[in-house]
Amino acid sequence: MIGHIAAIALGMALDRLVGDPPSWPHPVRWLGTVIAGLSKRWNRPPHAFRNGFFMVVLVAGLAFGAAYMFIKGAYAIHWILGFSAEAVLIASGLAQKSLKDAAEEVYRPLVNNDWQQAREKLSWIVGRDTADLGESEITRGVVETVSENTSDGVTAPLFWAFLLGAPGLWLYKAVNTCDSMVGYKNQEFERFGFASARLDDLLNFVPSRITGALILITTKNKRRLPFRQRFVEWRVDAKKHPSPNSGWLEAATAIQLGIELGGLNTYKGIPSHRARMGKPVYRLEAAHIRKAVEHMQTAAIWFFILFAIGGLIIEFT
Repeated sequence: MIGHIAAIALGMALDRLVGDPPSWPHPVRWLGTVIAGLSKRWNRPPHAFRNGFFMVVLVAGLAFGAAYMFIKGAYAIHWILGFSAEAVLIASGLAQKSLKDAAEEVYRPLVNNDWQQAREKLSWIVGRDTADLGESEITRGVVETVSENTSDGVTAPLFWAFLLGAPGLWLYKAVNTCDSMVGYKNQEFERFGFASARLDDLLNFVPSRITGALILITTKNKRRLPFRQRFVEWRVDAKKHPSPNSGWLEAATAIQLGIELGGLNTYKGIPSHRARMGKPVYRLEAAHIRKAVEHMQTAAIWFFILFAIGGLIIEFT
């Protein structure tokens, strides 16, 4: 267990410092190729629903098995090689640095009043229309993205790494990648992507709530509200979100920063109203982007500490 925890710690450090260099091979790209190929062949009526279930189970099984065999083979050669292989696999499944870098890509032109550049960079990380957005709405887009992906890209992978090691992390990443590619409620993927979307919701259920609670507990509350009041507001606002998990992150961020998230988005010109979370005590501005990144980093550290302590208790009792 101690070696397992140490591999996770090293993986987190590597992800925080190095991230995912674009020129390096990445397992998510390989998963994406497999998912795209299976989707092209299997997403056909009348068996799209059944085939979508088989697809996500197959991809998750392949990811888990490949990671398990890779690590087992590395440990068979030498424990240092096995430890290093596990740490690298864990690092490649986390997204602390990539989330921070994506947020910074929008933050820098935004603080320099380069609206066009900020809108373009935002369009790389959100699905909504960005052409006419001002500072507050650009900021909202980044804060919402960083906040909800704190679980998707950081703490949920950590959760499954603690439970099942690097193979568990990559089982989760396989399901999450399936959801990101086919889990859409549109005519093309509504039936085929149903299993991927629901399984991703299930795997994120616990870590998203723990992460939201950690944001509420470990970050500074700008409104200086008592914890009991914040906790009540959090539970109420989180349930407004259309996602069963994302609201727990976004509501916590909104409450701690004293801002309001949600509102009107447009997708290819079609308006979509999202429930509002938090109270607009402060106007959304570029500085809140870096605050959201700080929340992500703080929550990740405390998530690790919480589960590392739990693991050590199990090890020595």
